[in-house]
Amino acid sequence: MQKTIKGYIRKDGSVGFRNYVLILPSVICSSKVAERIASSVPGCAVARHNQGCAQLGEDFHQTRRTLINTALNPNVAAVIVIGLGCERVSPHELRDLIAQAGKPAELIMVQEVGNGEAIRLGREKARDFVAEVSKIERQSVPLSALTIGVECGGSDFSSGLSANPVVGQVADLVWKNGGRVILSETTELVGAEHLLFERMSDDSQKERFTRMLERMINESRNNSRDMVDRENIPNNISPGNVRGGLTTLEEKSLGAMIKGGKVPIVGVKEYGEIIEATPGLYLMDSPGYDVESVTGMVAGGASIILFTTGQGTPTGNPIAPVIKVTGNRDTAMKMKDSIDFDCSAVISGEETLEKSGERLFDMVIDVSNGAETRSELLGQDDYSIWNVGIKL
Repeated sequence: MQKTIKGYIRKDGSVGFRNYVLILPSVICSSKVAERIASSVPGCAVARHNQGCAQLGEDFHQTRRTLINTALNPNVAAVIVIGLGCERVSPHELRDLIAQAGKPAELIMVQEVGNGEAIRLGREKARDFVAEVSKIERQSVPLSALTIGVECGGSDFSSGLSANPVVGQVADLVWKNGGRVILSETTELVGAEHLLFERMSDDSQKERFTRMLERMINESRNNSRDMVDRENIPNNISPGNVRGGLTTLEEKSLGAMIKGGKVPIVGVKEYGEIIEATPGLYLMDSPGYDVESVTGMVAGGASIILFTTGQGTPTGNPIAPVIKVTGNRDTAMKMKDSIDFDCSAVISGEETLEKSGERLFDMVIDVSNGAETRSELLGQDDYSIWNVGIKL
């Protein structure tokens, strides 16, 4: 039977699978006001963050880009920017650029009206926006409307054996149906880069990816005593990874890259940069920190996240549903309120990799059609922008 999905078609032709009014603080100082507005109006989401001021150079531009592109994600129907008034990231520019892209946008300045009045005005505007966007109905769209981000966190021995390959199967199915896949976490591609180079047909992609890797390695060297911390944990893997049975960064990377399946690489993107409409796999520069990595992919256009975890994590996102996948049966039992999909049967031999991938793809379809993920039910709305420089 032909699989169908229903989404919200935006003015630019992109398709969202959620229909949020986003309350977007331009700076940490206005985040609490934004949070209080969003929490009192159903249908709103808030992107709390600790950036927006005292930033320079690429750090400033990356924060600005990520905030704008988060608002332009197709899961967002309208935006209310909450500015303070003295921040480095201009709230007026955020509002104007979002509106110029064709998305309804309003602005409230805390220093102009005060905290209490900003909250009152914000709630009023939010209710009006929610009433308006609730009139937008889901429409049938092809599977090519899918853009998924793939992430892993709290990895253990099971991640590279089942969860990551199962997500790779879904990545292949998304691509075969004309969709797009984003793979991030540059730190977790070291040691597997030669395999990714083989999937690039464009020399400019190879050059850009090489610069990303070199930048990450140089930053690690400049900010670490000797690339080995005091606990003598090798390279970049965490204490949890070691407890879970991983031994080297290369081992972790070879497991992590499988999440991209066999999809040809068609683009290499900076953190939070919007991807093109061309079907295929996009590599995005990001840290290995889960929340910051997911934030970057959602800003890049991912409308659904597939998140593998061997040891378990409740991580979510304000505007994109996060489907949590584990290959560890114990984790699936202990963290059943956070785990959406258990593929441990692949390891036990009770289910084939292909069959598990098909089941997970069916879940992606269900979530696209409105089914809520565990992180959504828990209200897990983590959002954090990667900081790449000093603050003054």
